[in-house]
Amino acid sequence: MYEYIKGKITEIEANYIVIDNNGIGYIVYVASPYSYKEEETKVYIYQYVKEDELSLYGFKTKEEKDLFLKLIGVKGLGCKMALPMFATNSNTNIIDAIEKEDVTYLKKFPKIGDKVARQIILDLKGKLVSNNTNTVNNTELIEALKALGYKVNDINKILSKIDSSKTLENQIKDALKLLLK
Repeated sequence: MYEYIKGKITEIEANYIVIDNNGIGYIVYVASPYSYKEEETKVYIYQYVKEDELSLYGFKTKEEKDLFLKLIGVKGLGCKMALPMFATNSNTNIIDAIEKEDVTYLKKFPKIGDKVARQIILDLKGKLVSNNTNTVNNTELIEALKALGYKVNDINKILSKIDSSKTLENQIKDALKLLLK
């Protein structure tokens, strides 16, 4: 499995680019090929392997690639259907549409009908909202509470009641109130 390919883009076609890496030209399918320039670049790669196909799909950021992987995990949504969703270069619009259950927005992409749009929402709603910040905050909060002498089991019982949008200091104050009850 590849994480990324770094090389010079030598060709830009309607639905793919060619990246030259050490004398080998890789065809990489991308959402908007004309947004790339013929220069040295780094493209995050997903390698799709099927009995009669071996393809590379490329993304400008790791976040785009991660969202793509979640999307193709949805029943009925393959690589060729999910890739055009990234043509607008806006992960947040896709995530917002899923979180707000905006079927109309999702249906505007080629080959995505009502059934697939609803399946995307069903499978991914609540799983895409920046869990990364919550994880970091939870880790810091847990470490701070452990340093104050609280047990991990007790801490885990109250974590879901803490507002992760607050500052770490306010999270600790809220956690202490809950732990002292």
